[in-house]
Amino acid sequence: MIHYHGTPITPRAKLHELAGKHFCVPFSDGRDAETCVKIGQSVMFDNGAFSAYTRGETYDSEAFCDWVMQYLKPPHWAVIPDVIGGSEKQNMALAEACTISPKLCKPVWHLNESLEQLRELARQWPGVCFGSAGEYWNVGTAAWANRTNEAFNFLLAEFGENDMPWVHMLRGLNQSGRDWPFASADSCNVALHHSEKKCIRAFADRIDSVQCPLTWKPKPIQTEISFS
Repeated sequence: MIHYHGTPITPRAKLHELAGKHFCVPFSDGRDAETCVKIGQSVMFDNGAFSAYTRGETYDSEAFCDWVMQYLKPPHWAVIPDVIGGSEKQNMALAEACTISPKLCKPVWHLNESLEQLRELARQWPGVCFGSAGEYWNVGTAAWANRTNEAFNFLLAEFGENDMPWVHMLRGLNQSGRDWPFASADSCNVALHHSEKKCIRAFADRIDSVQCPLTWKPKPIQTEISFS
């Protein structure tokens, strides 16, 4: 599993202490982009739609694509712009209209969207980002876990164990070491809390040392019981 540490990380000297790590640079605050490209193993460029949504701001997908193209060479990649709270049709149209090479980006499948939407995204791109949304907004809840189980059951049935797509969990590093075989995840845990620790490098190392399983075994899905 690749652990992407969110930025910005301040002061800049603290960021340099994490040289050799993987970083997540958001469009909403890209001040660390140049440094992360220089010192990081790889950089995931977040499209910034989540930050815009939580702040009640208008999101500009074209501006994101224009900005991120200067950095997109392997092994760096970007999250395709999405509409949080939008329809499946809106999100598919936005993903298909993205001008970034499919080799260097991943679309977002929102957990409240259909499994059929997940299948189409996984067929068209080599990887998919899971985004917590709707009734599955809070990562790690029972409802979220049940839906994630359902998604991995579906992917296994559709693609088989040897052809499972790359799944990145947005805002999901705290799910490392649990049941799901995420290939990568990101969080801002280090950026937000490193001042509380003696050593930022040791803090990030502890997070990086917790891995996800390589394979998935189908799990039973909890269904709502209707009393009529």
